Amino acid sequence: MSSASQDRTFQEFLATLHVGDLCRGTVAEVTRSRGVAVTLDGYPAQPLGTVGPLDLTWRQYPATAVRAGQRITAAIIAIDLDQGQVQLSLAAAEHPELWAFLKPLRSGEILSGTVTAIERFGVFVDLDDGPEHPVLPGVGFITIPELAWHHFESATDIVRVGQHVSCEFLYFDTWNGEARLSLRATQPDPFQVFAATAAVGQTLHGYVTKVIPFGALVRVADGVEGLIRLQELAATPVEAPEDVVQVGDEVITLVIGIDRQRRKLALSRRQALHDSR
Repeated sequence: MSSASQDRTFQEFLATLHVGDLCRGTVAEVTRSRGVAVTLDGYPAQPLGTVGPLDLTWRQYPATAVRAGQRITAAIIAIDLDQGQVQLSLAAAEHPELWAFLKPLRSGEILSGTVTAIERFGVFVDLDDGPEHPVLPGVGFITIPELAWHHFESATDIVRVGQHVSCEFLYFDTWNGEARLSLRATQPDPFQVFAATAAVGQTLHGYVTKVIPFGALVRVADGVEGLIRLQELAATPVEAPEDVVQVGDEVITLVIGIDRQRRKLALSRRQALHDSR
C-alpha cells in the first residue's frame, strides 16, 4: 500500500471514532512512564490508543493491571488528530455510571454536595444525586485556589468535613473521573468589586502582607492585594524591599495600573510619597 493510501486509510479510521465510544483493542506495550499502547480493532498497522498511567492506578494492583497481548475494552476520552493518537480509559469502561453522570455536565452549572475529605491539595465533595467514586472520597473536587478569593492558611479555614456546599462546575477531569468544582466562583469576586470604583491615580492606604525579591504585596481592601515593584518602593533606588518596608507596615500607595482580566493591581509608594509632599 502506498504512503498516500496509508494516510487516507488512517484518517478514515480516525473519522469513525468519537469521544465517549467504547472500543476494543489489543495491548501492544506496557510502560511505567507512558502507560499502555493499544492496537485498536480496525487499524492493525500501528498502536493508536494510549491508556495513561494514572488511569491504571484505579485498579487494586496497577502494576499487573494489563499485559502485552491482552484484549481490552476502553472508552475514548480524547482524539488528537494532529498526533494521530486516541486517549483511552479503562476506568471509564469499567464504571459507565460515573461517566454517564459526569459527561453531560456543562461549565457554569451549580452542583451541591457534602465535603467528605480535606487534603493538602484540595477538598473532595460527595455530590448530591451523583454516584459514588470507586476510588476517591467523592466525585467532586475543589483545588485549594478555588476555595476562596481571599488569602487563607488552611482549607479548614473555609470548609469542614460534613459541610454541605454549592459549587460551580468547571470541567470534567477525565484522568481522575471527577468533577472539578469552584466554591469561590459562587461568591462575588472582591477584586472586581474593588476595580469597579477604583481608578488610576487614586491614593490608597494598605498593609504589607508579603515581601518578595522584586517588590512587596500590599492589602488595600478585604481580599484585594496589589504589587509595589522594587523601583516603585522609594524615591531613591533600593537593592531589597526589606530596606524600606516590612510585613505589617502601613503604607500609602498610588494606583498606577488595574488589570481586571488578570486581576492585577499595580501600586507605587514612590509616587504616593512624592504627591504627598
